[in-house]
Amino acid sequence: MKRIDLHSHTIISDGRLTPKELIERAKAKGVEVLSITDHDTVAAYQQLADVKLDGLVIIPGVEFSTQWRGVGVHIVGLNLNLDSLAIKEAVAQQEKARADRALLIAERLIKARCAIDFQRVEEIANHSHIGRPHFAQHLVELGLVKNISMAFKKYLGNGKVGDVKQCWAELGQIVRWITEAGGVAVLAHPLKYKMTRTKLSALLDDFIAAGGRGIEVVSGQQTKDETQVLARLCVQKGLLASCGSDFHQPSQWSEIGSMSYFPKECKPVWTEWSEVNT
Repeated sequence: MKRIDLHSHTIISDGRLTPKELIERAKAKGVEVLSITDHDTVAAYQQLADVKLDGLVIIPGVEFSTQWRGVGVHIVGLNLNLDSLAIKEAVAQQEKARADRALLIAERLIKARCAIDFQRVEEIANHSHIGRPHFAQHLVELGLVKNISMAFKKYLGNGKVGDVKQCWAELGQIVRWITEAGGVAVLAHPLKYKMTRTKLSALLDDFIAAGGRGIEVVSGQQTKDETQVLARLCVQKGLLASCGSDFHQPSQWSEIGSMSYFPKECKPVWTEWSEVNT
């Protein structure tokens, strides 16, 4: 099986590498098929015109934020037509939502007596696509927490003061945008939501009803038991299986192209993509 990584991030959202640097690292790590799935933006693809791919297959992608029953979830769109009106509309709406959300997060943290300097947060985010990780870095700088993990546990994680979800487009709208752009909607890193199996099954049912077709059966490094749980759900629900490292930066989470094994019983999301199967 080819080394396929369909979930990665660049400095355009909350990664640390430029699109060119990500491509170079992917090639160095033996990745043969890659999707850049920055949060709510496809701007990274505009920087690839002069980048040498050397046989690396690029699958246009994006990771959209939404919520389901009050829980923030992420939907990856893969093999998109980046010039489609649907994607342009989606990105414009989500970018506005992200900007509004950033201001709300800052306001909430300030009310919680965190001396947030919003201009500094903008600098950390390179003046675009501000996300919670950028606030986390700022909280570390301020000495309010020891590391980014603690920033999420204390201020930014689910249910904490800086957790703002209500700005995003609804799940059904996200899936429609992806589908209208010719892409496949995939539920990202299902185990990150820390749902019960019953609740995760209900999320998948609603996702499928909205037109969702895939699930990340492999997200970075998982235990064999975790992968098997997702593989069973994938087969039971008749979904396509995707895999991705969710790479953000070297020495954090999972390395680009480095993932747990792909279950043989699952049908890969790339089955019908000629550029992958040739």
